[in-house]
Amino acid sequence: MTIGLERLLAHMKWANQLTIEHLQTLPNEALKAFATNPEWHVAEIMHHIVDSADAYVFRITEERCELPGESIQELESIADLANLKVQAELVDSALQECSKLDDVQLEFKNYSGNLVKRWRSTILSQAIHHATEHRAQIASALEAKGFKPVDLDELDLWRFEINNG
Repeated sequence: MTIGLERLLAHMKWANQLTIEHLQTLPNEALKAFATNPEWHVAEIMHHIVDSADAYVFRITEERCELPGESIQELESIADLANLKVQAELVDSALQECSKLDDVQLEFKNYSGNLVKRWRSTILSQAIHHATEHRAQIASALEAKGFKPVDLDELDLWRFEINNG
């Protein structure tokens, strides 16, 4: 068996889903919780995780994911998480599919307009690390404002393996 990114992407997808499920148990005010920057609140971070994953898929495939709704769900209330959860499932599944592609170097213009080259494996690795770091920010933001934080120990790879074999 070759060791690859498939398991890590499966973990990311699982952890993102559990993070959204946790947020669905909280009051609407929790979405505005932040640790240090009021513009970088829980709703913005969660939207950013999913929206960025869609951008990573686009970088790899040059196609956007087909999603319910016109774009990744902006979060105004806890009820909006239901649609975002579906969107996250679709986008994270698309990233899993990208791990089946050959690891070639892709060339594109970044957000600054500079031409860059990135290996597909680098983009997929970044997607995994990106989601992990932002889930930690969500946990910190919730705790900083007195809401029940996401239990990051319940989202680690050990727990994933216990729950998913």
